[in-house]
Amino acid sequence: MFNKILIANRGEIACRVIKTARKMGIQTVAIYSDADKQALHVKMADEAVHIGPPPANQSYIVIDKVMDAIRETGAQAVHPGYGFLSENSKFAEALEAEGVAFVGPPKGAIKAMGDKITSKKIAQEAGVSTVPGYMGLIEDADEAVKISNEIGYPVMIKASAGGGGKGMRIAWTDEEAREGFQSSKNEAANSFGDDRIFIEKFVTQPRHIEIQVLCDAHGNGVYLGERECSIQRRNQKVVEEAPSPFLDEATRKAMGEQAVALAKAVGYTSAGTVEFIVDGSKNFYFLEMNTRLQVEHPVTELITGVDLVEQMIRVANGEPLSMTQDDVKLTGWAIENRLYAEDPYRGFLPSIGRLTRYRPPAEIAAGPLLVNDKWQGKAPSGAAAVRNDTGVFEGGEISMYYDPMIAKLCTWAPTREQAIEAMRVALDSFEVEGIGHNLPFLSAVMDHPKFISGDMTTAFIAEEYPEGFEGVTLDEDDLRRVAAAAAAMYRVAEIRRTRVSGRMDNHERHVGSEWVVLLQGHSFPVTVEADHDGSTVVFKDGGKLRITSDWTPGDSLARLDIDGEPLVLKVGKATGGYRLRTRGADLKVQVFSPRQAELAALMPEKLPPDTSKMLLCPMPGLVVKVDVEVGQEVQEGQALCTIEAMKMENILRAEKKAIVTKINAGAGDSLAVDEVIMEFE
Repeated sequence: MFNKILIANRGEIACRVIKTARKMGIQTVAIYSDADKQALHVKMADEAVHIGPPPANQSYIVIDKVMDAIRETGAQAVHPGYGFLSENSKFAEALEAEGVAFVGPPKGAIKAMGDKITSKKIAQEAGVSTVPGYMGLIEDADEAVKISNEIGYPVMIKASAGGGGKGMRIAWTDEEAREGFQSSKNEAANSFGDDRIFIEKFVTQPRHIEIQVLCDAHGNGVYLGERECSIQRRNQKVVEEAPSPFLDEATRKAMGEQAVALAKAVGYTSAGTVEFIVDGSKNFYFLEMNTRLQVEHPVTELITGVDLVEQMIRVANGEPLSMTQDDVKLTGWAIENRLYAEDPYRGFLPSIGRLTRYRPPAEIAAGPLLVNDKWQGKAPSGAAAVRNDTGVFEGGEISMYYDPMIAKLCTWAPTREQAIEAMRVALDSFEVEGIGHNLPFLSAVMDHPKFISGDMTTAFIAEEYPEGFEGVTLDEDDLRRVAAAAAAMYRVAEIRRTRVSGRMDNHERHVGSEWVVLLQGHSFPVTVEADHDGSTVVFKDGGKLRITSDWTPGDSLARLDIDGEPLVLKVGKATGGYRLRTRGADLKVQVFSPRQAELAALMPEKLPPDTSKMLLCPMPGLVVKVDVEVGQEVQEGQALCTIEAMKMENILRAEKKAIVTKINAGAGDSLAVDEVIMEFE
């Protein structure tokens, strides 16, 4: 077995590989750019080597710099993670020439299947059903428009070397095809150093389901079930689960066998993923093969008990697989939510800054049990697992240079319903401050009827949130639960306040029992009847809720039991009450005495400033280009400028017809969030 492995990556996947290597007794080497000097993966590794400036094309994807780090440290093998150099055949060739093992497939398989154009041609030759498209290289935007018309709109414009949603656009018109081609080409060049583009038919109402395969160099191959990845935004996965709530055993077997056959046809070894589009009749079409470890691999590990990183290392060491297809059993259900540094209230645009608070929920080990790759049973009924793969820490910086994903929160339970409920509690328990993040949106998805039923497609987010995400409006039952919790918590805080002030000897006797809780446009007059074990909150209509909790004033997280049901609240102090966040709702909660409530109702509402005649920068980023000039009349939907952040280009468009009166920024300028780019009349 190898003594030392270099991880040619960063962030959570580098940390993930280090954990398994450490378990196997293998030393690890991290590489880092200037921006990652204090990163978690650098702290976790046994050694670390600096490789250059922050941009990936000057550090992480420069093969010569990575090779220098390998020589300097004497690493015997390299795990590429995903993205960066993971599907670069030239990197695999360089490692082979150096006599260093690549923890991944052979260079020939990477070249054949890692390139999306070549892989589709091979799949077609092998008789695999594929989505209609143009497999040749596309030279310019005019040709892209011509091909799009021949295929028929809508079309998907994709980077040949792409992945992770980078370099992908859906076009419904000639104009969108022209714009999408150039943006995809730019993103592909910046992210992968390869700007080749191809176009294929965009299948409407599809489900995105992928098969995990594992092959060795001795002719053995297995599939480890499927992952449902249909909930996507901008072609980037947000929520994944395993198994899929849609597939039956016959379809799973057919897809799995086809995936393994395709892998064997190109001499594939290591872990890989074959992606399919599946229609409502369970017809499936090959999309591409990712010749690397997938971001969403933890859900497969949780339902199979197989450590995929360990298997990759063992295969790279020349070992045969220690399992057969009959050994692979799917137990329970696993769900993964990707925590992104992005603001869901601003169209999910990237957010950067310092993590002033980062407290993931406690990880809980449970799930299927494998010993030496042989089944030893499963977790007890009702047990649940919580896993958080992350590459950040409290006080660390979220950089503008890399992907905005900062953690992958996973839960496992014996049933899908239990896994969803475990995820709801885990999301409510996840504390992140200092940056915009998508935790509220993820909570909303977990409560959405379509997700709960398993009836979703890749258009889920576009269809269910067409105007973007504006937060969650809780129903009255949930509001009553939050109101009761707030009243009980406020009473505890008042007791603490009177005790600290020293104004009263018998402070509890002098703290009122009648309160009015205001939240989300509702008013709840309540009476709090306290005893040594908790409180009973009585509503004006006679309804009662029993509350117990060990929360104390100042705690940022409150775990309560309300009539036997759990409620987790993120708690922030606010004038006259709290800022409470739960189940995707962000609530300003005020707790008043009855007289205070009467007076508060008379106060005028403060109106926000008028920014309707300004284009504000929605996230920190770099101006790529400005498409208009002073004095120009712009129409609704017209492109105004392009902002690049976290490797993604974002085109800002006019919301209505207007005349540009002032432009405050130009190409190359770095802007902060809400900085005024241009003004209108």
